[in-house]
Amino acid sequence: MQPMNQKVQNPETQLPKSKSMNDRDFLNDMLSTQKYLSQAYSTALNEASNQTLYQDILHIFEDTQNCQRELYNLMFKNGWYTLEQADPQSCQQSYQQFQQYKQQFPLH
Repeated sequence: MQPMNQKVQNPETQLPKSKSMNDRDFLNDMLSTQKYLSQAYSTALNEASNQTLYQDILHIFEDTQNCQRELYNLMFKNGWYTLEQADPQSCQQSYQQFQQYKQQFPLH
């Protein structure tokens, strides 16, 4: 059995310590902004009643999502974004719970 809470991370690119923002700080700020924008565009998509406006927002949303993914990949590559490795038992429990919820919905 694997130890729980293993970090999934690349070797961290070291940056000089200073009071100024460094590359990691800028990327982290940009990633947070892209996440916020994605949520906002998602809400706008859900509420757009005009098809032309919906399509315009959808294109902007897709660009925003792609930018977010590129920022994430860059941060992960440099070891500045870490993930917790999922515990197989927790994954199995979540799967079983989802299967139970799924059975409660009518079939179409």
